[in-house]
Amino acid sequence: MLRFLLLTSLAALVLAVPQPWYLEDELGEGRVVGGEVARPNSWPWQVSLQYKSGSYFYHACGGTLIRTGWVLTAAHCIDRSMTWRVVLGEHDINNNEGREQYMNVSQVYVHPNWKSNNIAGGYDIALLRLSTDAVLNNYVQLGVLPPSGQVLSHNHPCYITGWGRTQTGGSLSAQLKQAYLSVVDYQTCSSSGWWGSSVKNTMVCAGGGSDSACQGDSGGPLNCNVNSQWVVHGVTSFVSFFGCNTYQRPTVFTRASAYISWMNSIMG
Repeated sequence: MLRFLLLTSLAALVLAVPQPWYLEDELGEGRVVGGEVARPNSWPWQVSLQYKSGSYFYHACGGTLIRTGWVLTAAHCIDRSMTWRVVLGEHDINNNEGREQYMNVSQVYVHPNWKSNNIAGGYDIALLRLSTDAVLNNYVQLGVLPPSGQVLSHNHPCYITGWGRTQTGGSLSAQLKQAYLSVVDYQTCSSSGWWGSSVKNTMVCAGGGSDSACQGDSGGPLNCNVNSQWVVHGVTSFVSFFGCNTYQRPTVFTRASAYISWMNSIMG
């Protein structure tokens, strides 16, 4: 179902006011725009969040394994009543390669301030409690979260990963993709001509050129290199209504460092 935020009125579409667009708009479809296919299991904390339809499960969103029994994802991915599972160690979502771990979701925790009719309001973050703990190995590892409150500087190097569309309305790729996206600081991203007031200081912007997230990437990590370590600084949240890789409408992520206390309060 198509869901987006009308910031003022229908006239806003004509005036080209920035329109946030949910990245899981069409379940089971989508790929990272631009970038390249990742080396298998080179992002071992990346998970595929899948929903059940009939007798089969289908990819809906990404996520990050942050503890052996916990996955971080976007609130808008799971704010509906469905049967969910998480696949760890995944690379090609159309094939079982023998490295995967399939986990049922026993509990969903959506941030209490999340409002599904206002994605630009923030709080697009959720935690999934797995029914059993993951087994860590060469293919499944924990993602590292940043210190509480840490904000990256403009142009800081990051990568988005996911199974989202290769272009707006484009074809699908079953294999995990990655794309380089540099951080766009809040001052720039919230300025006129960029995202303006749609972006809050609890969000991270990255990209704004030819590469971006797209439908199917929601909930996945923004992986940033900090002191030679990959740190998950963002949860993929939204792109522009006018296209996934719209110029000066970078992909917007929930800033993980703004919610460390909330996550710890849930996970203990």
